[in-house]
This record gives sequence, structure tokens and C-alpha cells, in this order.
Amino acid sequence: MIDVKPVMIDNYPFIAISVQLPKTNLLAVASDQGYIMCGALDVGLLNEKLKDRGIIAGRAVGVRTIEQLLEAPLESVTVAAEERGIMVGMTGREALLRMK
Repeated sequence: MIDVKPVMIDNYPFIAISVQLPKTNLLAVASDQGYIMCGALDVGLLNEKLKDRGIIAGRAVGVRTIEQLLEAPLESVTVAAEERGIMVGMTGREALLRMK
């Protein structure tokens, strides 16, 4: 099952996407500028192979719901995210507010 719904954070709109797969869920919350995602996100790939795209993204691990993704500390972020002031350890919610 795929669930796509709006999420408001401090009166700013974001899109939450949840994909239920066997034994796991893929979770992401996105703005027009970037996104955060569960542990399935390969930040190394984005930084190395897709560096020229300047993708603003962060990854949180061990999350099972959108709310957990918003509250969890980011485990890794892309170089482009760091340039926006998004750092490892920042919550997903804090990171998204820097992507608005």
C-alpha cells in the first residue's frame, strides 16, 4: 500500500510518503527543495555518483512511521544539505524547516 498525504510543520506544507513493503516500510517527507527519508536512502550514492545534482536530503535510521521520521535525529545528510545548514543529529522536523 502507498500512502501520500500532506503534513504541516510550523504552518509550512510538506508531502509525506509511506510505502508498505514486505517486512519494511519506505518513508519520506519532502518539500520542493529536498527531503528526509528512512534508512533506505543511500546518502553515499547521492554524494558521490549524483553529486552534480546537488540533492538536499537527510537519512534517519530505525524509524517505522512518518512521525518517528520527523522526530528522529538524522544519521547522515548530503553535502548539499550541509550547505543549507542541515547537520547530522538534527531532527527530521528541524531539517525540513531548512528545506522550505
